[in-house]
Amino acid sequence: MEVVKVLELVGDSPEGWQQAVENAVQEASKTIDGITGVEVYNLTANVKNGRLVEYKANVKIAYAVDRER
Repeated sequence: MEVVKVLELVGDSPEGWQQAVENAVQEASKTIDGITGVEVYNLTANVKNGRLVEYKANVKIAYAVDRER
């Protein structure tokens, strides 16, 4: 039986929400092996002078527990 852990993160990007999600996954993959999925559950942005300047995505990263450790 596989056990999966879920980690909540916030990714950000000046380019857009998709890039914010990808940044969160890329950063997580530097220290977490076996990422199997991501759930995006909240999108927000910072506004400056009436324009979106920083996109943020709250995500849940799923990864398999390494039973060998």
